[in-house]
Amino acid sequence: MAFSATISQKSITCLSSLPHVPRRRYPIPSVVVRAAAAEPEKAAESAAAKPATTPAPKPKKPVYSMKKGQIVRVDKEKYLNSINYLSVGHPPYYKGLDYIYEDRGEILDLRIFETGEYALVAWVGIPTAPAWLPTDMLIESKSLNYERL
Repeated sequence: MAFSATISQKSITCLSSLPHVPRRRYPIPSVVVRAAAAEPEKAAESAAAKPATTPAPKPKKPVYSMKKGQIVRVDKEKYLNSINYLSVGHPPYYKGLDYIYEDRGEILDLRIFETGEYALVAWVGIPTAPAWLPTDMLIESKSLNYERL
């Protein structure tokens, strides 16, 4: 089975009758060119109608109830009655989380989400990941005045 191709004289003349257009590596979309060419007056009018460039107002910084680096601990009663505790699925009177009530943690970050103001709290000396907790269940502490064993 050999493949053979034959080109007729008729097809060569058809190809040669087309105008030669140089090929571009990255063709410009014709829609963009037409849109820019069709509406130069509207673009000039809209630019003239706008006043000189005025700086956009900066968004206001949120006001937080606590500060980064502040030492806090968690209110046990508020935490045990919160959705945060219920979502973890621990059994009642679970002792594994006592460190958040007894030890102090440091606020690493503060954010305002749709559900309220939250703080990212990390506990020093305890090998656990930081947790996002609502700031209304955090109690401010003066400092760490004890030493963990």
